[in-house]
Amino acid sequence: MSLTRFKKLNIDLCTVGLLVGTVFFAFSLTPSLLPRPFAIQGLISGLSFSTGYAVGVAGLWLWNYLQLPSARRYTAHAIKISAALMCALIAISFLWQAATWQNSIRDLMGMEEAGGVRPDLVGLIAALVFVSLLVIARLFWSLFLLLSGKLSRYIPPRISNLVGIMVSLLLFWSLVNGVLVSFILETADQSFQQLDALIEDDLPRPFLTEQTGSPDSLIAWQDLGREGRRFVSSGPSAETLSEFFARPVPTPIRVYVGLNSAETAEQRARLALDELKRVGGFERSVLLLATPTGTGWIDPASQDPIEYLFRGDIATVGVQYSYLNSPLALLTESAYGAESARSVFNEIYNHWRSLPRESRPRLFLTGLSLGSLNSDRSFDLFDIIDDPFSGALWSGPPFRNDSWRRLTQQREPDSPAWLPQFRDGSVVRFMNQTAGLGHYPEPWGDFRIVFLQYASDPVTFFDPQSAWREPAWMREPRGPDVSPDLRWFPIVTMLQLLADMMVGTAPPGFGHEYAATDYIDAWIALTEPEGWEASEIQRLRRLFE
Repeated sequence: MSLTRFKKLNIDLCTVGLLVGTVFFAFSLTPSLLPRPFAIQGLISGLSFSTGYAVGVAGLWLWNYLQLPSARRYTAHAIKISAALMCALIAISFLWQAATWQNSIRDLMGMEEAGGVRPDLVGLIAALVFVSLLVIARLFWSLFLLLSGKLSRYIPPRISNLVGIMVSLLLFWSLVNGVLVSFILETADQSFQQLDALIEDDLPRPFLTEQTGSPDSLIAWQDLGREGRRFVSSGPSAETLSEFFARPVPTPIRVYVGLNSAETAEQRARLALDELKRVGGFERSVLLLATPTGTGWIDPASQDPIEYLFRGDIATVGVQYSYLNSPLALLTESAYGAESARSVFNEIYNHWRSLPRESRPRLFLTGLSLGSLNSDRSFDLFDIIDDPFSGALWSGPPFRNDSWRRLTQQREPDSPAWLPQFRDGSVVRFMNQTAGLGHYPEPWGDFRIVFLQYASDPVTFFDPQSAWREPAWMREPRGPDVSPDLRWFPIVTMLQLLADMMVGTAPPGFGHEYAATDYIDAWIALTEPEGWEASEIQRLRRLFE
């Protein structure tokens, strides 16, 4: 395939590209970490087929460029017929098994079986995706040929081709990134902003003096944001806790500062400190600094159990830094989220360390997903080494978490990547829904970090390098919630994991849905609350089950 032949822009499809694309399409139907609805399956299959087609076209071009032997005309015709039959056989065979594979994941997670993958709709969606991408690719190639052809009249052909491809890439990138992506992000930003401002009628407005958003609060109810209002108005009350423990207990303190409560991250951090002082948060036995997810959400499956474990004698503070969901916030505001978390930590920690050690509360950090990433980035080890806080619980750490990645890579050789053991476990420990934090050779130290992660969580175990290298977590032994039918395929596995991360859903206890009962085990191991018998812990677990 010389450049001259490409300039004809033949509408015929490449046989090698179709064959490789079909193989990629078939691979995309195999199971990944989470079950997929047929629409998402069609999208992933279409992207996989398009990628395989591009690989096949590029491989054939390289073959001809190297002037290697090619098939003769009558042989090529037979090859096309054979390839078409092979493509149809492969596609039908894998589509036939797709529903079984998806239901095997659902069965593993205790979900009801789905009605089927709908091979007709999957094929239609995949075809539409492929045609759309093919049209875009050929528009790009036409632009390149036009530019290089014009330039070749004045400069040597090789230079004109290089300039043509660079200008074409620049134009397409400007169109995609400057127009399309900007439009999508601006639309999402406005939508999430409107959602954040929505005040739900069924939320009870705080009226107690020690509640954020009450008439006595430094923070107005309408400025808390949607997730902030949900956070401060929910959770166990003093009455609920007293009924569970059969004795009077205080109401847990929840302080929250919304994105609209102040102009800058530093101002919101100072406002959080002032509100925490006002409500007596530093007079409780435990102080929890919770970093929200992108939308400002703090997981109740984590928050509610620890308020039971400390019988209401706990204060929690959270500060919103975005109203985008975590994937969008990670792409657009990751630096701002870390900056906000650092401002909040510095304000709270500096005041906390100024208090007498014998009377100040135990300080813990926590965060889920993007919240765990920003919580990890909120402090520097050298700033706290002479007066460390008590510890941190980070659940569902995203794959971009450098600390988590480094600890996983430096794990003990006999521990799996999905449940690492870091050194002797005296500082950092990992747990999931089946394996707790015990069975370590050394006791816990005074400063503790817990990573709660599920082997089926794509937010944690997605890796761009899975496009060309099998991830370590896929090797035997595998996690208990990972399908034994999952196989690694170049490029395709990365696309599957990306879809799992962006739109995947699972029941509590799997994927990125962390169960309250697992949080109970994590909080008990990390904080060691006093006065809990095994029977009471089981009673608490039943409450949250």
